[in-house]
Amino acid sequence: MEVTKLEHACQVVTEGTARLVLDPGGFTRPVDVTGVVAVVVTHEHPDHVTPDQVRRILDGSPGAVVIGPAGVARALDGVVAVDVVTAGDRRTVGPFDLTFHGTRHNVIHSSVPVVDNTGVLVNGRLFHPGDSYTVPDVPVEVLAAPVGAPWLKVAEMMDYVLAVAPRRAYPVHEATLSDVGLDMHTGRLREAVEPSGSLVVLQPGESFTI
Repeated sequence: MEVTKLEHACQVVTEGTARLVLDPGGFTRPVDVTGVVAVVVTHEHPDHVTPDQVRRILDGSPGAVVIGPAGVARALDGVVAVDVVTAGDRRTVGPFDLTFHGTRHNVIHSSVPVVDNTGVLVNGRLFHPGDSYTVPDVPVEVLAAPVGAPWLKVAEMMDYVLAVAPRRAYPVHEATLSDVGLDMHTGRLREAVEPSGSLVVLQPGESFTI
């Protein structure tokens, strides 16, 4: 299984000839890949999903299914049918076994509504939490760790990674940070990961094998 990080929260997981796209939002280059069997969206915010990105993916892979929590179904109403999932659900699409964890987005501010957010564990190995600090009730081999967001405090991010204790992690959700800020946050992420494993820093378009 190979994961390719695109900008911000978007990732493409490849197993054989099948691809799984995670969180294709508006902070990401146009996602032009084929062989997509599923698109998983953790929540409805436009940095994680846009109708244009979903249409582009489905144009290239008409048989792909879109999976996400209820808020995603509302956001994409009239665009595509969404297979609605929440914590505890499981789906199998092509070679991908998907289990879902968590129900709510982290709090941004008391004035900002808290939306549905459900993280996904891919093939029991790679966990993408979306915009949450959900700790799955199963071991996580590889964690896609958010490093920059209006809801994120570095100390809390470090505590989250320590709680998950992955063997490997890589930073995502970085578009809100300058280069200097990203280096600082990545350094703190490395400190939190190293007690249990190692950090892999991927530039947009780079991949690694899980």
